Amino acid sequence: MFAITGIVDPVGGVVARVLLAAGLDVRGVVDQAVKGVEWADQGCEVAVAEMNDADALLRAFRRVEGIFVLLAPNFDPVPGSPESTVSIAALKHALTSAMPKRVVFLSMIGVHATQPDLLRQLGAMEREFDSLPMPVAFLRAAWFMENAASDIASALVSGVIPSFLFPLDKPVPMVAIADVGRMAAHLLRQNWMGKKLVELEGPHRTSPNDVAEVFSRLLGLDIRMEAVARDRWAEVFASQGMKNPLLRIQMLDGLNEGWIDFEFPTRTVKGSVPLEVVVRGLIHHTFETV
Repeated sequence: MFAITGIVDPVGGVVARVLLAAGLDVRGVVDQAVKGVEWADQGCEVAVAEMNDADALLRAFRRVEGIFVLLAPNFDPVPGSPESTVSIAALKHALTSAMPKRVVFLSMIGVHATQPDLLRQLGAMEREFDSLPMPVAFLRAAWFMENAASDIASALVSGVIPSFLFPLDKPVPMVAIADVGRMAAHLLRQNWMGKKLVELEGPHRTSPNDVAEVFSRLLGLDIRMEAVARDRWAEVFASQGMKNPLLRIQMLDGLNEGWIDFEFPTRTVKGSVPLEVVVRGLIHHTFETV
């Protein structure tokens, strides 16, 4: 039996489906029972536990071989990120008490950086999980290719995609959610001792201009990227409803300046899904739902 937190998240969903396809038992952990209905229909056990409830998490984690831990992303945390601090403590208590054979934790590129940014929440979780008594794998994923979903409307309406990543010809590590989920499922079925670090990116690094080229080819339109001026970022994010955009701005600064990168860039694991496959799927989904 494998427990999957964040099973309703795209990555957690891939992990669950890979394990189910292999004939393995899966327990999906959801914060509301209604969210588990579709997974129960697919053959999963369902456990209800909020990520800040240590007792409920312990019940969800009992008698399992491995656990996939996904801390729901918070792109607009209040200063100090108290929500994630509470969740990390609850998860650590539950994992220590349940003592699964192994834990796989979804982390992100650049969490080892010392500068403040949005990824510090995940860095704090890595540091706390480093003292867990069971084997733990930290799966650090690159920038998700699926972030391009938010570019489709701009591409179709104006032919221009605003980019917070620049220079526009600078390749950055990106990865498909399918590759991340498959790697997590693979790790859950492995045996290792102590702590394991896997840094995962796609088959090729990709620049914003590369993304525009893929959109142009798949849509049959002339699409170009346009860098959003750095001094406008706070205004843009505020218009999107963010109350505390500074950490997101610092994360983007880190990607652009290069201090958010893999800790061991020459040893990254390469996924197999190219950007074109991901963008084609995103476009198909967009037109299906219109």
